[in-house]
Amino acid sequence: MVTTRPSRTPGDRTVCIMGLGYVGLTLATTMAEVGFDVYGIERDEALADRLQSGDPHFFEPGMAERLNQALHDKQLKISTTIPAECPATVYIVAVGTPLGPDQRVRTDIVETVAAEIAGRMKDGDMVVVRSTVKIGTTRGIILPILESSGKDFDLAFCPERTQEARALEELRQLPQIVAGYTKRANDRAAQLFQAVTPTIIRVSDLETGEVIKMVDNAHRDVYFAFANEVARICDAVGISALEVIQSGKLGYPRTNLPLPGTVGGPCLTKDPYILAESLEEFGVEPEITLAARHLNERLPKEAVAHIAGVCSSVGDFPSDPTIALMGLAFKGRPPTDDVRGTTARLVLDELREAFPQGRFRGFDAMVSDAVIQGFALEPHSSIESAMTDANLVVILNNHPDFAAMPLEEHSDLMARPGLIYDFWNQFTDVHLRLADSVSYIALGSHGRRISGPAGR
Repeated sequence: MVTTRPSRTPGDRTVCIMGLGYVGLTLATTMAEVGFDVYGIERDEALADRLQSGDPHFFEPGMAERLNQALHDKQLKISTTIPAECPATVYIVAVGTPLGPDQRVRTDIVETVAAEIAGRMKDGDMVVVRSTVKIGTTRGIILPILESSGKDFDLAFCPERTQEARALEELRQLPQIVAGYTKRANDRAAQLFQAVTPTIIRVSDLETGEVIKMVDNAHRDVYFAFANEVARICDAVGISALEVIQSGKLGYPRTNLPLPGTVGGPCLTKDPYILAESLEEFGVEPEITLAARHLNERLPKEAVAHIAGVCSSVGDFPSDPTIALMGLAFKGRPPTDDVRGTTARLVLDELREAFPQGRFRGFDAMVSDAVIQGFALEPHSSIESAMTDANLVVILNNHPDFAAMPLEEHSDLMARPGLIYDFWNQFTDVHLRLADSVSYIALGSHGRRISGPAGR
């Protein structure tokens, strides 16, 4: 049952974080840094061993240093299960909620974790759900599991809101949404996170907190989708999306579009579907949200269709081209090595279908050779190496290294005829002098193809 006992003093200082993926590990090291005693639970034994040795499994600026410091100071203790007689007074659920093959959210992971917590927590402990969940999950699934223990407890939903590669900074700065099941839980969760970030935003109920998390990500997906729709318009008309967007918002406060580009990652590819599934029982379909998601998902197929059309129009373009995919992480700014939900997989699938005899290679300054090989790509260690003798170069993300490269010089490394396709318009507004028989095309500027002398 939910406790109504008076609040602990001087407050909760020992926490147990369930799941040491991106969300859990960044929070664990941050809470350890501000003085909490943290127990981190990671069920994957190999991953837990790796973390115990001070080696984080993803790139985040400052993470390795924070992790090693927390381990050295014994502020963070890592294990595969909740220790017997765990002294934590707060349990934080930070496990993933992936979609199944049917695009429906899986709840089995949070259910398993809730059951483990129910078996270990003490009377008076608090459970904080941080994972992205379907509306009503905290009240309708997690609460009954915890209540089945017969213990008193507090329950709150406090969503993670950080951006990859800025999480350690943003955890200390961004407002923390706090949704308590009771007023006491609301007060207690607010007090907990007040030690981490200066701004706490209390909301009325668990469902409000759950919706805020999904609306935040759905909004970003819609925001990017409209930029991609502008790109489709400009491609059809034969003008430049870069010029339309940059000129249209210059000094004009009511238009603030991003540039078009691929939209992927572990959240934006998933959360709109969780939101839509949540609303089915209410008879509501989030039409704009789903339309945006579907448009962003179609982008790789439409772009590759254009690429294939351009290549087929070149009489001597080989039937077995060498194709270099540049930037396999789901985003390039800020840099990350995360390939979860990356649109590179979708682009690669379409390219394999369009060029079944193609020879494929990959480069990403942030992604390991082993991960690149997992895409069935030949890994290359530099931009120059990846572009050498390639017939087709596809720039998939906006990592700063791509915008900074001397494209004119690198184009001379390519096989002839050669084509560079840039999903991110990094050279559209540059007066390029490409090598002979090499062309450059950017998303949203299909009508502004730039070609070397023999390709004009």
